[in-house]
Amino acid sequence: MAIQIRRREFILTLGGAAASWPLAARAQRPAMPVVGFLNFGLPAPTNSPELTAFRRGLAEAGYVEGQNVTFEFRWAHTEHSALPELAAELVRRQAAVIVATGSPTAVLAAKAATSTVPIVFAMSVDPVKYGFVDSFNRPSGNVTGMALLNSELVGKRLSLLLELAPQSTTVGYLSAPIGAPLFEDLTGKTLAAAQALGREIVVLEAKRDADFTAAFATIAERQAGALLVGNFTTFGDARHVQMIVELAAHHKIPTVYPSRLYTSFGGLMSYSPDFIDVNRQLGVQYVGRILKGAKPADLPIQQPTKFELVINLKTARSLGLTIPPGVLAIADEVIE
Repeated sequence: MAIQIRRREFILTLGGAAASWPLAARAQRPAMPVVGFLNFGLPAPTNSPELTAFRRGLAEAGYVEGQNVTFEFRWAHTEHSALPELAAELVRRQAAVIVATGSPTAVLAAKAATSTVPIVFAMSVDPVKYGFVDSFNRPSGNVTGMALLNSELVGKRLSLLLELAPQSTTVGYLSAPIGAPLFEDLTGKTLAAAQALGREIVVLEAKRDADFTAAFATIAERQAGALLVGNFTTFGDARHVQMIVELAAHHKIPTVYPSRLYTSFGGLMSYSPDFIDVNRQLGVQYVGRILKGAKPADLPIQQPTKFELVINLKTARSLGLTIPPGVLAIADEVIE
């Protein structure tokens, strides 16, 4: 329901913005195709692994930045209200395709801004359930992309965590506040997975820095033996990643994370789609084909086929944990 409300707000906001676009801006055509990036999060380095992978995929399709395609980036700095105008800017820039990532609300903003410019997404919610497309095989309209379905991975993360901390009868779950786009999906799947495994879940909501400190204090009070960290963009910038990892180390709580970035900062374990491969696929399977004339409606929604389990052995030793041989055997990367 919250997503639907935002969509109406975006449409109203963008209706006024579109009416004020200068005629000259509408008529002027870019010298080469523009790929617009609309992201809910904080600015990423232009040489980040994800953008490098996207460029590699786009190059496989025959497009090289600066030679026959150019990029335009718009970052919302985790402010949902900033997305409508940023999307409108990319439409005014006459982007040939808009890549909307970081939050479902980025896709909503792009959809509200244009019904003709192709939109490619990588989102963690079910795009059919939330009304972004009609079906996986025939998306319809001007929207297509990758459905990461991170909520479907919650059960796997929890089972892996309990392999390392089998005595934990109560498990904490760190979540963005109620009303966040992924809150209902992730919380529901987490509670269901815990019930199936006979565990109690303590839901801990956090947004501001003080919330994270308070959440870990609650984990200690409730004597939770392990922690799941939810897959939320507001947690994913380097500063918050470091804060969460340091709090987990301070409280000595075994924790599983939704991306390998956490393990690179010292987190115990992560299980996630291979985001490098996801971004390469966005470049070669979607944006590259659209630039060659393919219609989004003819490009089926895909799901990741590669997943990665990363374990930080140094952190495991500091927590006094022994990683079971079976878990080590399936790890894609072990940080010594």
